[in-house]
Amino acid sequence: MLSKQKIKYLQSLKIKKYRQEEGVFVVEGEKIALEVLAQIDFPIVYIVALQEWIVQHMSILKKYDNKILPATEQDLKTISNFATPNKVVVVLQQAPPQYFDDIILNNYTLYLDGIQDPGNMGTIMRIADWFSIPYVFCSDTCVDAWNPKVLQASMGAFLRVKTFEVPFYELKMRFPTLPSFFTVLWGDNIFEKKLPKQGIIVIGNEGQGVSKSIIDIGDYPIAIPKAGGAESLNAAVATGIICAVLKNV
Repeated sequence: MLSKQKIKYLQSLKIKKYRQEEGVFVVEGEKIALEVLAQIDFPIVYIVALQEWIVQHMSILKKYDNKILPATEQDLKTISNFATPNKVVVVLQQAPPQYFDDIILNNYTLYLDGIQDPGNMGTIMRIADWFSIPYVFCSDTCVDAWNPKVLQASMGAFLRVKTFEVPFYELKMRFPTLPSFFTVLWGDNIFEKKLPKQGIIVIGNEGQGVSKSIIDIGDYPIAIPKAGGAESLNAAVATGIICAVLKNV
């Protein structure tokens, strides 16, 4: 069974700092575990699971024999990030940052500026996946993209959408010809403004919006016109509307 040292290591991965130091991330749950076991982009480090789950899925787990760590329900409760622990936890190696110029230059890309809620981050990754947006970049003020709650909310989108932390100005310097759109209340009506068919879509912090430093170097201020009394839109909802409009121009 799991040693105390290994349990301590797995517990440490709840904290962003240690995930970054180890270059790993953690997913929990049967459905997502089976998805990650079938992919090849993120190497498997450990599969921590109940013995019954291991036996049930032995045909899939054969090639990972030396990665399997049988655990008790109490072990999983100790290392889980959720109130109700799952039957399986998988630790995977993060992919190194890679930017493919031709892909980015011919597509829309999302840039998240200070998104704090893991549910919002995960949902935005799902939206990117739905609209076939290959990259979601994040500022260093965002919630960790490898936070287990983000991955859970993404419903597996992280396997298909590449997500990296990078300063916005660095992205602009790397792709100087790529236009950027930033969401502000005083921006142009997104339903009426004729916009390029590729570019960086900036989604701001849930409470503060887009940073002034990004507004200063951004190209197109855009807005979703308001008809009712709501003060603002949820960041993920706004992202979905913007992507639906832009991807259908």
